[in-house]
Amino acid sequence: MSKPTMTYRLGDREVGRLGYGAMQLAGPGVFGPVKDEARAIQVLRDAVASGINHIDTSDFYGPHYTNQLIKKALHPYSDDLCIVTKVSARRDEKGGWIPAFSPEELTSAVEDNLRNLGLKSMEVVNLRSMLDIHQPKEGSLEPQLETLIKLKERGLIRHIGLSNVTARQVADARKMTPIVCVQNMYNLANRHDDALVDQLAEQGIAYVPFFPLGGFSPLQSTQLNEVAAELNATPMQVALAWLLKRSPNILLIPGTSSPQHLQENLASGQLTLSDDVMEKLNGMGS
Repeated sequence: MSKPTMTYRLGDREVGRLGYGAMQLAGPGVFGPVKDEARAIQVLRDAVASGINHIDTSDFYGPHYTNQLIKKALHPYSDDLCIVTKVSARRDEKGGWIPAFSPEELTSAVEDNLRNLGLKSMEVVNLRSMLDIHQPKEGSLEPQLETLIKLKERGLIRHIGLSNVTARQVADARKMTPIVCVQNMYNLANRHDDALVDQLAEQGIAYVPFFPLGGFSPLQSTQLNEVAAELNATPMQVALAWLLKRSPNILLIPGTSSPQHLQENLASGQLTLSDDVMEKLNGMGS
């Protein structure tokens, strides 16, 4: 069986389907600086040297620190590097996550991203719904989208995406402006977006799973372990390979602060999963 196609359209860029998520480049709880900055810088440089041209970040990682680290490691950026951010939250003095949905807060967030990354325009800005911090919740995002559309008209944003949203919110947003990607929680064990993934694929819109390896509760399954042993791979490599096989519009952004784990994640793109293996893994979903 052939391997998955390894690029997909994100806005007007063709990006590798294996990208890099920068969340783990901040300290514990995605707050404060990382313990080993030199190693974090090396991970970023190794990622780009390995061919990764899609980096997902946010200025509320740290806050500010992760974007500043990306700039320190990679600026001036290569022409094909696509940096994607998200807005609509801020951090309190203890690292708590606070919705930041007003026009002033959203505008400031985009400007902070640009300044700390050293960019004049963001390639993609994802509006993350904070109607419920932990999961998608129905409700209007129209006022927040209007703010991002105005920033796009000013040239500060090239493309708009959505995060932590429902299928209805995606449909409503597309009536207002083109949507180039949706970033929701999705992995082998959390399959609530199955229908949305397929719908977006038909529409040519990228789907970017966050927590592709389970997040704070890493994926664990007898089926996953058995398949990994058969393929002489790690369970996490198999989980990433499943996502690549699942749908051609899925873009992966696994994060790590370890150069070794980065290479292990990249190797998942070389795994070939048969139909029998996919069927066995599909049985994990909920």
